[in-house]
Amino acid sequence: MQRIYVAGHRGMVGSAIVRQLEARGDCEVITRTHAQLDLRSQADVQKFFRNERFDQVYLAAAKVGGIYANNTYPADFIYENLMMECNIIDAAHRTGVQQLLFLGSSCIYPRNVPQPMREDALLTGILEATNEPYAVAKIAGIKLCESYNRQYGRDYRSVMPTNLYGQHDNFHPDNSHVIPALMRRFHEAVQSGVEEVIIWGSGTPKREFLHVDDMAAASVYVMNMDQDIYRANTHSMLSHINVGTGVDCTIRELAETLARVTGFKGQLGFDASKPDGTPRKLMDVTRLKALGWQAKIELEEGLRATYAWFVANQDHYRQA
Repeated sequence: MQRIYVAGHRGMVGSAIVRQLEARGDCEVITRTHAQLDLRSQADVQKFFRNERFDQVYLAAAKVGGIYANNTYPADFIYENLMMECNIIDAAHRTGVQQLLFLGSSCIYPRNVPQPMREDALLTGILEATNEPYAVAKIAGIKLCESYNRQYGRDYRSVMPTNLYGQHDNFHPDNSHVIPALMRRFHEAVQSGVEEVIIWGSGTPKREFLHVDDMAAASVYVMNMDQDIYRANTHSMLSHINVGTGVDCTIRELAETLARVTGFKGQLGFDASKPDGTPRKLMDVTRLKALGWQAKIELEEGLRATYAWFVANQDHYRQA
């Protein structure tokens, strides 16, 4: 039976990967909380990997947040993500782990890259300023995987998800991404009888959204794909592949859908003085579809499931 370590198992993506693996019933899933293991400590991570010995590693641990958080805490975002990636990838190599999957982000691509974004657009232009430190850290993770593959013959792969949402998301009013932030705002507006909800930005940027259960399914699929087939559909030894739906919508359209899902009947307002971020972010998922996988959960279906989870868990949802 394979021993599989999921780093970041309490996060939205990591917990979904754990659910996927446990549903298979053919592996032993190993996890550690932050209190048990500080992934920023090289010595602690090296000791943990030496003592435990794994067959596969899913690197889903990350410090994440929306535009406000990235703008406010840039040093935290670049430092913590770099440290976790470096420590886990190197420890995996030093203890003989041949298979590792690194989870990145669509923000690795340049701000004005042609849409939809292809994997080979990486490092072809200037990054979006609002989340550049986080993006640089994620690019470094990709390059770490590629470098260990080239130098040591490892099979370290990277998946670049589009914007994710789902259960166990971070619903903090300031530090969360657009779907959980708006979902909470609409919910509280309904509860308090507020007649207007103000949304950051102009409402015109377009975004693609993927349910976290689809992301977890894609991650397990890519991790266990035959190595020759995987490499034949990526750039030789390059490790990353896009994961998304291939469909996007405007922030205004998203807000209108969330209003329906939460039962908000009031007005939508848009604060154009707030930053919009990248004008459009749509993944080219041609490569992943050619490899035999595509998303299954439609946006409104996924939002309704997420809202039901939020309502059921609103006393315990993550605050940071």
